[in-house]
Amino acid sequence: MKSICPRRIGAFVFLSAPQKHLTTPMKTKIGRGLLALLVCVQALAAPNAQAQRGADRLFSLPRFERAVACIKHNEGLHGPKNHPYVGYGHRLLPGERLSCAMTKRQADSQLRADLKKRLVTFRRFGRDSLLLAVLSYNVGEYRLLGYGKQPKSRLIRKLESGDRDIRGEYTSFCRYRGKELKALRLRRKVEFYLFYIP
Repeated sequence: MKSICPRRIGAFVFLSAPQKHLTTPMKTKIGRGLLALLVCVQALAAPNAQAQRGADRLFSLPRFERAVACIKHNEGLHGPKNHPYVGYGHRLLPGERLSCAMTKRQADSQLRADLKKRLVTFRRFGRDSLLLAVLSYNVGEYRLLGYGKQPKSRLIRKLESGDRDIRGEYTSFCRYRGKELKALRLRRKVEFYLFYIP
């Protein structure tokens, strides 16, 4: 019996149980558009209970643990091809002797230490310190705080002036090599939703 690869023909193939009087199984092809519609209807009709339980579990965590989970999810565990980044996005500093072959436990410990350092850096911003620490883990502290000829970001200037309407400024950190990335914009929106305290 020759197998049919659904990916090659662009449709699903349903095979019924072989019957005595039939020598070949029954084949039914559904077009891609109809299949996509069926999948969307099924996804909308049945609420995903597992995802809901995951969201409830995430919001039951303390804010710091939530930040660790968020960074782990977004950064992933870096390997040798991501050098000079190791673990969950830790950038190797001059003189550090960390291996690319870190265990998950070592990477988690390094992530927590880095996040605590950033919390200390941004503690003057009070309830926004964790939000800024999570952002700086991805974009760097000095891109926010400024250094040398690099000025302070609009986000920091706005917070220092007492204006906490920072959603637009926060989500504007979504560029990589000058191009806006949808994935980074989504990441910023999720981080803002998880860590901003009105």
